[in-house]
Amino acid sequence: MYDVAIIGGGPAGLTAALYSARYGLKTVFFETVDPVSQLSLAAKIENYPGFEGNGMELLEKMKEQAVNAGAEWKMEKVEKVEKTGDTFTVITESGEYEARSIIVATGGKHREAGIEGENAFIGRGVSYCATCDGNFFRGKKVIVYGSGKEAIEDAIYLHDIGCEVVVISRTPSLRAEKALIDELEKRQIKVLTSTTIRKIIGPGKVEKVLVYSREEKEEYEIEADGLFIAIGMRPATDVVAELGVERDHMGYIRVDKEQRTNIKGVFAAGDCCDNPLKQVVTACGDGAVAASSAYRYLTEGLDF
Repeated sequence: MYDVAIIGGGPAGLTAALYSARYGLKTVFFETVDPVSQLSLAAKIENYPGFEGNGMELLEKMKEQAVNAGAEWKMEKVEKVEKTGDTFTVITESGEYEARSIIVATGGKHREAGIEGENAFIGRGVSYCATCDGNFFRGKKVIVYGSGKEAIEDAIYLHDIGCEVVVISRTPSLRAEKALIDELEKRQIKVLTSTTIRKIIGPGKVEKVLVYSREEKEEYEIEADGLFIAIGMRPATDVVAELGVERDHMGYIRVDKEQRTNIKGVFAAGDCCDNPLKQVVTACGDGAVAASSAYRYLTEGLDF
């Protein structure tokens, strides 16, 4: 019987594991490659205080710290979680584990666009996070691929830090509130609508993209140093669906400021929650709060 079982081995889950173990709770965390932590895909990290390096290096340091604090690490995919009375059963591909509380830190995965060469150029010009990687493209030409609020916000951010930005939208018009579109127009950011990116071109990094305009019925190339794909994120929350954990229409887990879900004893942290800024530092903060809340829940015996 564990005090806390943490589902997820990304920054939120590892921080929760570190804090839970330091609280003296018997802690286990489950890591899987499906979905893989988005941090592991980051070629370079410069905006996490006190650290510079690649994402995998930071992830391994966090894991080592959590294990050294006393948390147990299981490389097993969690298939579902069941509740009986006040305890939970975590069912994995390899076995079953009992726990008095659960922290869900399953993260999510940025939606891929299905462009030829997309996966091959990740970290070599292709990014899914303007806030994370925009700084590397100051003074360079970048494309933001998307038509919604996320894409427009990314385009504005990249423009304001010094990038030359083109927005490419598969839809005939942008899908966001007028005020946001007005900000885009105020900056004279070029927008290509009804246009699809078909292929990414470059010997070792992004140099061009091949696009097709449905309006012009023409295929042509656009030079670019970076491609930011902003077509949404898919949270990995199906694992707790049978528990009755409340999720929004996008699949994100609803939590309060204490990272509590609607199910007593179940907490959630990181990108599986609909938080406004999906960054390593905010995921860590969520994980710390979730662990603190779990500790208070277990020691006070009340869902405070």
